[in-house]
Amino acid sequence: MELLGSPLRTPYTQPRSTPTKFLPPIPTASSLQNRFPPSPLPNSFSSPWMPRVTKPTLGPAPRSSQRLTPREALPPISHQTALSTRYTPGDWYRSNLSNYKRSETARHTAECLTADSSRLIQDKYQQTRKTQAESTKNLGQRVNDIMFWKSELRCEQDKMVEETNALTGMKERLERALANTEAPLQVTQECLLLREKRMGIDLVCDDVEKQLFVELDIIRSCQERMRRHLEQAEAQLASNRLAQHDVERDLANKQAAHRIDEQCQQLRNTSTGISYFRGVERVDATISVPESWANFTDKNILRSQSERAASAKLRDSIENLLVLTDKQMQHQFNCVNLAFTQRIAEMADAKRKIQAQLSKTLQEMFHLERSIEAIQKAIRDKGFPLKVAQTRLDKRIRRPKMELCRDPAQLRLVSEVCEINETIQSLQQRLRDSEDVLQRLVHNKSALEHELVVKSTSLFIDQEKCLAMRKTFPSTGRLLGYV
Repeated sequence: MELLGSPLRTPYTQPRSTPTKFLPPIPTASSLQNRFPPSPLPNSFSSPWMPRVTKPTLGPAPRSSQRLTPREALPPISHQTALSTRYTPGDWYRSNLSNYKRSETARHTAECLTADSSRLIQDKYQQTRKTQAESTKNLGQRVNDIMFWKSELRCEQDKMVEETNALTGMKERLERALANTEAPLQVTQECLLLREKRMGIDLVCDDVEKQLFVELDIIRSCQERMRRHLEQAEAQLASNRLAQHDVERDLANKQAAHRIDEQCQQLRNTSTGISYFRGVERVDATISVPESWANFTDKNILRSQSERAASAKLRDSIENLLVLTDKQMQHQFNCVNLAFTQRIAEMADAKRKIQAQLSKTLQEMFHLERSIEAIQKAIRDKGFPLKVAQTRLDKRIRRPKMELCRDPAQLRLVSEVCEINETIQSLQQRLRDSEDVLQRLVHNKSALEHELVVKSTSLFIDQEKCLAMRKTFPSTGRLLGYV
């Protein structure tokens, strides 16, 4: 391998060995006089490719040569004709350059095709992985939805069983008292349902939710105690059993669907039991959409809740139970309102802190963006010195022969190109690092903005919705069933 800067050795610069025998000996003048007489050529043998020469004055020709015919006196014409049909050295060099260019063009086309094929394979591989991951994610979300509705159905099933077991009898006074307890129950359930609309991390089981569940349990326990003294509950029990049957049937279907979708979610490319099912994607065996599917279960749950609420109106109890019910409900009502007040204060303080963090993040993003612009400008500025150094190297390569010296200028130009390339690489690495940090700041900004929306939504639900509904509470006379 030749060193950089040293002249390349070409075959035509090497000394050639003189062949021992390549051409016949050159005839002397005397031999020419003996073989070729000084007679002019006839017109039939004159050709345009033959040079015009003067007659040599070599002396008188011998007598033996006077008897030679013109055909015998001339050399063979085929040799000179072969010389006129050969290519020139320029044709030879042009042919070689044409072959080189065609070869380089073909190799460049092959390299581009190979690179494009590799990119195509990688893109399709990533696309297939992404599609399969999205399908797995969708199946996981579907499994979570089924699990959610399973828990709701199971919870509703348990509540319906408890409600059905508690229904025993019916009294007039207790019916009026039970009707009056439905308002606090609805308020508590509405608060729980509204708080279920909280987003993200705010969907937490805080003290407010615990107190609401305690309040819900207190109201239901009072209704259950009233329901034990009811006598005419057969019709309501039948309705409760019918709703329970629908919930159980829906729950069984959900369990079967959960088992199938969970198996589908766990399938991988290396799983056993996978096979081709041609045309299965064209078979549409579905009979519902997510909205109708959720509405079907929701209707079953709502129907079960409605039957439980209706059965709650049938409960009756004695005076002491009504008094105890009134005291418990009043006390828990105040506890829930106090928990709401404390939670609203905490939420407002968290919202103010998030707004402050968001403002600092935006300021830092502004500074980082300006730094990125400065790095990009520095990278662009390095392009012209790099072009100058590489152009100098390219021109110095064209120095003739021994002038291709590896002088200090050549060494410095090579080191200059390397330094500029290293500088550009370091700047590009710093640019990538800055862009990564900026991306993290953007993600943090999005997270803070999302948290700000979450806190605002939670604050609106607790303060404007739930607490507004809890401003009034049934009087003692109503809870005792006198009104």
